[in-house]
Amino acid sequence: MTATTSETALSGQNAMPYASACRVRTVLDRIGDKWAIYVVDRLGHGPHRFSELLRGIDGITARMLTVTLRGLERDGILIRTVHAAVPARVDYELTPLGKTLLDTIGQLVAWAGAHLGDIEAAQASYDARSCPPDCAEDE
Repeated sequence: MTATTSETALSGQNAMPYASACRVRTVLDRIGDKWAIYVVDRLGHGPHRFSELLRGIDGITARMLTVTLRGLERDGILIRTVHAAVPARVDYELTPLGKTLLDTIGQLVAWAGAHLGDIEAAQASYDARSCPPDCAEDE
């Protein structure tokens, strides 16, 4: 029996059963989130406390960091360790599974850095084509 289009999702040249594609999308939504990428990158340098992560990731709010950390912990990407102290100290570190993401994230960051000029040029070209002559004055 062959799978129909509704039962198969195509990714590149590989066919994947639809149910599997949905589960993969859920994982990619978590690890592909911009905040998750920053958290995994930071934790790639060793364990960090919440406050260190908050200070070290420009633009993230405490609430978004909490949500991101919980999701990554649930997915087995990081581990949260509470140390008995006053006040309580909590460290976050990558699990062995989480460490497998470091090369991939490093490649994404390297790609973005290597192509930043090309992307900015494309954005400027697009904006010049899409923006009427007086739109810059409206901003």
